Amino acid sequence: MLSNIAHDFILLFAVIDPVGSLPLFLSVTRRYSPEKKAAIALRAAFYSALIMLGFLLVGQMLLHAIGIRLGAFQIAGGIVLFLFGLQMIFKPEQEEYTGGHSEPGHDVAVFPLAIPSLASPGALTAIIILTDNRLHPPIEQSITALLMLMVLLFAWLLMRAADRIFKLLGENGTAVLVRVMGLLVTALAVEICIEGLASLHWLTLPPD
Repeated sequence: MLSNIAHDFILLFAVIDPVGSLPLFLSVTRRYSPEKKAAIALRAAFYSALIMLGFLLVGQMLLHAIGIRLGAFQIAGGIVLFLFGLQMIFKPEQEEYTGGHSEPGHDVAVFPLAIPSLASPGALTAIIILTDNRLHPPIEQSITALLMLMVLLFAWLLMRAADRIFKLLGENGTAVLVRVMGLLVTALAVEICIEGLASLHWLTLPPD
């Protein structure tokens, strides 16, 4: 039981990736006041929790009801994540620290922080797999939900400490880190697409 809990926690930590989301938070909130940054961090963690709990409860049934296989969901999510990673790498320098998407009515806590950063396609897929109704009883699904909330709590704590981390890195260091993480995000997106294709048996070779 403990080994399963440890496995699930490590998996959720990897796919939610609170450390990897920190450069993005630094980028989209660079020009905001400390009070607004704190509010954005709280909303991002809260929205991510709502989205992932929703997928935990009804994600598998929803995909099954509309005839979408997990592999297809992974591929679509991977493509979205890939495009977002490209934006992190090639975004013009003058747009990098303006607070991100500033059009009226847009909340950076929703996009890109909650989706697709914290509640990423990989995280949503992992939640559905780890709470498969055919394999896991309600008590195990509840433990998975608690582990997920623990990871999001850690992500919130990291975002709250973003200013101090930025002071250590500096503006140039943060810009470099954002682009490196963008490259890692695109690589992760490719992996997600490959796993989705493999799960659909499109790449399965016939036996010799």
